[in-house]
Amino acid sequence: MSEKLLDFLDDQHDLVIELQKEMTARPALCPSSGGQGEKDKADYLRGWLEANNITDIEEVRAPDSRVDCGYRPTIITRVPGKTEKTLWIIGHTDVVPTGDLDLWESDPWTLRVEGDYIYGRGVEDNQQAIVSGLLVAKGLVDNTITPEYTLGLILTADEETGSKYGLEYVVEERPELFKKDDLILVPDIGDADGTMIEVAEKSILWEKISVTGKQCHGSTPCEGINSLEAASAFILKIKKLHEIFDRKDDLFDPPISTFTPTKKEANVPNINTVPGLDVFYVDCRVLPGYELADIRKEIKKLGDEVVAEYGVEITYEDHQANQSTTQTPVDSEVVTKLDRAIKKVYNVTPQPKGVGGGTVAAHLRDEGHPVACWSKLVPNAHVPNEKSRISCNIGDAKVIATMLFDTAD
Repeated sequence: MSEKLLDFLDDQHDLVIELQKEMTARPALCPSSGGQGEKDKADYLRGWLEANNITDIEEVRAPDSRVDCGYRPTIITRVPGKTEKTLWIIGHTDVVPTGDLDLWESDPWTLRVEGDYIYGRGVEDNQQAIVSGLLVAKGLVDNTITPEYTLGLILTADEETGSKYGLEYVVEERPELFKKDDLILVPDIGDADGTMIEVAEKSILWEKISVTGKQCHGSTPCEGINSLEAASAFILKIKKLHEIFDRKDDLFDPPISTFTPTKKEANVPNINTVPGLDVFYVDCRVLPGYELADIRKEIKKLGDEVVAEYGVEITYEDHQANQSTTQTPVDSEVVTKLDRAIKKVYNVTPQPKGVGGGTVAAHLRDEGHPVACWSKLVPNAHVPNEKSRISCNIGDAKVIATMLFDTAD
C-alpha cells in the first residue's frame, strides 16, 4: 500500500468541498422528476477529469427524447494499474427532487458547510461515492503512483428511476466492459459505522393501480360509482400480502417482504364531485425466492374482490419491476478485499447484509458479476437537509485505495 497516496487523501478536505459544491449546483434531475437529466453535471465532471490529467475517458449516451440534449450521459474513466484487472467504482450522477423546500434550512442546490458536515441535495446520494473515486484517481495521477489493479470509475445516469438510461444501457451496449476477474464496488448504500456490506437485494415491484368508477355530483352519489371508496378498500386489502408471502430471511432488515401503498394521484379538484378515477401505487420489496409474477397474481385477486363489491374497473401497470438476483457470495474476492480494507481504514468489523433495494448492483448481478455495495454514510438519502461527512468522503477514498493495493487471495 502506498502511504504517499494515503497522505495525499488526508490533505483533500478543500477538494471535497469544491467537488461537492460544483456538483450540488448542477441539479441532475431525471425528466420524470421534471428535470433535464445529468448532462450539465456530467460535462462538469468530464472537464474536471481532463483538467486533472485523467485522460482515459469515454462517454456512453443513452438516447432519451424527453431531455433537450436528446441523451443521458454516463462517464467511464480509468487510471491504469500494473494489470488490466480493474477495481470498478460505480457512482450515479442523478439526484432526487428536493421535496418541500420549507423543510430545508438552506438552499438545497447551494452547498452549506458546517464543520465536518456538508449539506445539499445529492451530497450523500450519490456524490460522496463520486468524490471518493475522483480523489483516488487524482492521487494516483498527481503522485505518479501505479496501483496493483486498474482503477475504473463509472459515473452513471438514471439510477434513481430504474437505470434504463444508465447502467442498464451501458451493460447492453458494452457487455465486454466488465471482465470475469474484475472487482466491482457500488458505494451507494451503507450505515453510520461503515460495517454493512450489501450482498443481496430484494425484488422491487412498483405497481400502478387505476380504479375506474363513474363520476357524478356529490349530492347524488347513487348515480355514480365512487372510485375513491373502491381504491381505499383496495389499499386496505394490500396488507393481506404480508400473510401470503410470509417467509423471513435474517440477512435482510426488515427480514420480511414488504407491501406498502405509497403515492396517490389527485382525482377531482372540487369537494362536491364523486370521483370516477383514482390512481394509487404500491411499493413491493420482495425477498429472493418469490417471483414477481406471483405477487402480481395475488394483487389482482385482491382487486377482483374490490371489483365484485364496488362495480369498478381496475387496471394494473408496472411502474418498475426488478426481479432479485443471486446474492454475491460472502467469500467472493470483492467482498473479502473490501472487508480487509474497511477493517484497516475504519477499524470496524463489517457484516454482509441484504437490503430492500435497489442499487445498480442488481443489473450487474443479473450478468453474473459479484458486486459489493458499501459506504460509510450518515445515512440520510432523499430527506430534507441531506448531509454528508467530509471525513467519510476521504475515508471511503482510503478504502478504495487500500483495495487497489491488496494482492492477497
